[in-house]
This record gives sequence, structure tokens and C-alpha cells, in this order.
Amino acid sequence: MKINPADILKEHSLKHTKQRVRVLEEIALDTVAISQPELEKKLGKEIDRVTLYRILNIYEDKGILHRIMDMNGTANYAICSADCSEKHHHDEHVHFNCTNCAKIYCLEVKVPKMAMPKGFKASTINTTAYGICEKCSKLVKEN
Repeated sequence: MKINPADILKEHSLKHTKQRVRVLEEIALDTVAISQPELEKKLGKEIDRVTLYRILNIYEDKGILHRIMDMNGTANYAICSADCSEKHHHDEHVHFNCTNCAKIYCLEVKVPKMAMPKGFKASTINTTAYGICEKCSKLVKEN
């Protein structure tokens, strides 16, 4: 996904800092969601753990990122679609968690509408499918 971190920060009225730009750049490098521990490894000493945690929370609150929990309970982050904001998170699509490589993909499959019981109001709905991703499926066929 091609993003311009400076534009995203400006659009969401966030101060342009080197750390905020680096986090967006790193998350946008791949087509899969990335965990905070993985980001920490990739960013090395550029950003300390507390600052990274704060940046991820700000980005999630502003509708820049959405969080996906993996099968081990670790939070992973992916860039939101263009129509998300801090008031309206519209990234209600299916996530796919590969049980072989543990990568999480955002799929272009919408979560079906669900009728909530009387008195219940869902603010967000997410669905995660578990199985073998395309890359891992090809590896299994080759062996």
C-alpha cells in the first residue's frame, strides 16, 4: 500500500515527528498486519517501547490503524481504509490468520450485517478466519 505519512499526519491534525513517520512507513511496507514486538525489532533503538505504544494508540484512536488480535492474543496493526476516522472505524472486513506462518491478512471480504439482540449496540464487528495462507499452501504442495 502506497501511503504518504506526512499527508496522513496532517489530515488527522497530528504533529509531524520522525518517530510517527517511521511507524507509518514500517507498517505500510508489507501487506500483512504487524505486531508491536515485531515493530520494536524492526525499529531497533529509533523508538523506545513506551513511545511506540503511544503512537500505536494515537493512530488507532484517530482511525489511521486498526488492531487485530492474533491466535496468541498479541495485538497486530494494519492501516485503515480511507474512510476511517476517529469517530467512525469502517474497517469491518474479514481478517485471515495463517496457522502455519502466523501472518495476519486484511481480506477484501466484508463482515456480514448482524442483527443485534434488543438493547445491544455493536460499535465494531470483526471476524477472523484461521487456516493456511496462499504462500504456505504453495509450500505445502511443493513438499
